[in-house]
Amino acid sequence: MSLKNSSAIIKIPNILKVKLRNKRINKSYQKFKKSFNLNENFSVAVSGGPDSLALAFLAKIYSIEKKLKAKFYIVDHQLRPESTKEAQKVKACLKKIFVKAEILTWNRKKKSKNIQSSARTARYKLLFQKSEKSKIRNILLGHHQDDLFENFFIRMTRGSGLKGLISFDKKAIIEDKNILRPLLDQKKSDLIFISKFVFNFYVEDPTNNNEKYQRTKMRKFINELQKNGLDKNKFSKTIQNLKSSNNVVDFYVNKNITKNSFYSKRSNKLFLKKNFFQQPYEVVFRSLSESLRLIGQKYYSARGKKLDRLISNFEKNHPPKVTLSGCIIEKINQTVIISEEN
Repeated sequence: MSLKNSSAIIKIPNILKVKLRNKRINKSYQKFKKSFNLNENFSVAVSGGPDSLALAFLAKIYSIEKKLKAKFYIVDHQLRPESTKEAQKVKACLKKIFVKAEILTWNRKKKSKNIQSSARTARYKLLFQKSEKSKIRNILLGHHQDDLFENFFIRMTRGSGLKGLISFDKKAIIEDKNILRPLLDQKKSDLIFISKFVFNFYVEDPTNNNEKYQRTKMRKFINELQKNGLDKNKFSKTIQNLKSSNNVVDFYVNKNITKNSFYSKRSNKLFLKKNFFQQPYEVVFRSLSESLRLIGQKYYSARGKKLDRLISNFEKNHPPKVTLSGCIIEKINQTVIISEEN
């Protein structure tokens, strides 16, 4: 598409239009449009890293072209002394491309053993609250192709099954919000280029080099694999093939939930029939996991070991009344009842 002949591009402010004329950036934008393909208002999470700044730039242009309302949020986790100053700098940086961003601050009340996981949960909570007020259901995150690979190997070391290995996807639904990752087919090197070319700035997270974090170790491991012949394009194809297999399992999971369970909106309880548990184990496992997420309204699924134990207890026909993932689970006669924990 010619920039000169496109009426949509002409409407873009000149400072953005000039940046978009760069061939490498324009190629990334065309890929972004094809991947994103949304005609609804959206929110964008911006951390200040090269991936999220590139996302902000691409999303801003997209919102102008499509005449959509876009909200931009910077989450300050306050985990480092300089984080607040960095958030202010990122906000000023975004203002140069006509983005009026809002800083959301995590007021942490207690220490956590897994600080990265707690920060991630807090980030989602803050973004959900703001998006709810703006009546926006779509939230964009800056995860890219390298994140997809890192997540695959991290899950592999944890013994994850098929769903866990390919859990990063372009779209996920959490608490009635669409979590969108339109950069999953973009290389980190291209996003760094965009951030440098457009902003001449991005925040370097010092934890990226701290090997006490599993993600840092995995990043270095993947770099070593590349030196020894790992072809990322072929590996990406492998992940796509696994996703196709996962879609087949999901089909039967949805069928099982639809056919063999009943949801009472009035009591917010889910009733699982006997046939719910008479399916292949993977189908039962995932169906139960999704059922708990529905009632408990938790972002993360229950741990696999706990679900295994719960299913095993059901098979013994005398399972105890238990709580898991914000739910109370009990078996009465041949029916399993899942209700929200008070």
